[in-house]
Amino acid sequence: MGTMLLVALAVAAVGTIVTKLVHAGRREAQAEKARLAEEARRQARRSLDPVWAMDDRQFEEYIADLCRRDGCTDVRRVGGAGDLGADVTGLLPDGRRVVIQCKRYAKHRTVGSRDIQTCNGTARAEHGADGPVFVASCVFTKPARDFAAKHQLVLIDVNLLGFWNSGTLLTSFLDLEIGRSGTNRKLHPDHD
Repeated sequence: MGTMLLVALAVAAVGTIVTKLVHAGRREAQAEKARLAEEARRQARRSLDPVWAMDDRQFEEYIADLCRRDGCTDVRRVGGAGDLGADVTGLLPDGRRVVIQCKRYAKHRTVGSRDIQTCNGTARAEHGADGPVFVASCVFTKPARDFAAKHQLVLIDVNLLGFWNSGTLLTSFLDLEIGRSGTNRKLHPDHD
């Protein structure tokens, strides 16, 4: 009987140890996944270093070039005074009309709801957009993100722009759930 009790205790001890090791392994795997995602985001941002040296017109041309790279046709940079909220226009590979508003701001700034509302008010009505897109070299405020989600505007912030620049197709961003993606925290000017 004593031997059976010792065997049962040994099995229970081994089971406890194995369970703890499995849980520790899962936590470690989750931490590694989070670390890799953060490193990918940082790498995408590093690839944007030249963006902050661009002027507004160069930034609009850069966005137009990304659209062309991704198979958009009839792409035009139309930004400037009196552009009514359209800096780049074109046709997506599936034929839908895309109108893009661009803001090349310092990375520590944010784009607020007012800019998003202006884009929403003109992209479809004035420019016939099937897909209004707002691209910024910074992040969007929470009210801006909430408004965009409600009115189905696509927001591409500095994080997504880094991935777009690194080869992710524009069409990959069109179905993102804006209210749940990204962050609205300002970046420090020296943050990468």
